[in-house]
Amino acid sequence: MALERLFERVRGDSVSLIYIDESHFHQDLDGGYTWSEKGKPAWRRSTSPGHSRRLDWYGAYNLTRGRCLIWEDGRCDGLRTCQFLDQVVRWHGRGSGRIVVIWDNASWHTSALVREHAEMLGVELVALPTYSPDLNPIEGLWAWMREEVTRGHCHASLKALRVACQEFIARINGDAVAMVDRLWPKFELDPEYEAKLLVST
Repeated sequence: MALERLFERVRGDSVSLIYIDESHFHQDLDGGYTWSEKGKPAWRRSTSPGHSRRLDWYGAYNLTRGRCLIWEDGRCDGLRTCQFLDQVVRWHGRGSGRIVVIWDNASWHTSALVREHAEMLGVELVALPTYSPDLNPIEGLWAWMREEVTRGHCHASLKALRVACQEFIARINGDAVAMVDRLWPKFELDPEYEAKLLVST
């Protein structure tokens, strides 16, 4: 399997595995699950900003070093993906080993523009199988960030939301062990989970 071969190369300190994904974070609160007094609604204060009031984040998770990076500059497309790859290379540091980017098959990931730019940067691209979010640990990062930043909280402005997201990343980057432990990718299915929660629905 391609991912298994990559991990063999990582053990030899020749490769940094960097998972990349994109996600939208809205200024208005994310409902999710919360606590309230029995029989009473869980009210939350919101100014009800429009659905377009959001930040389109690019995220990178360096599994090898236990560090995360987020960046946004408008909607996600081929050009901005190239710009983000530039950011990733600078963040990783040239001369620090080969970079392997692992991501899904979004159209801008597979475009000729992005593939040519990655080759120019010396970045190897590996596509995950279709419909395999469990293999991309950065999905866990987005869930974690929503839990800490937007769950039950409406931000006063996009600037406030941006700062809160960046502060969250800075905070979790301070504990690489805890980050790797929480974001470790799932390489095997849990039979009990699959049987009870998926097959039964």
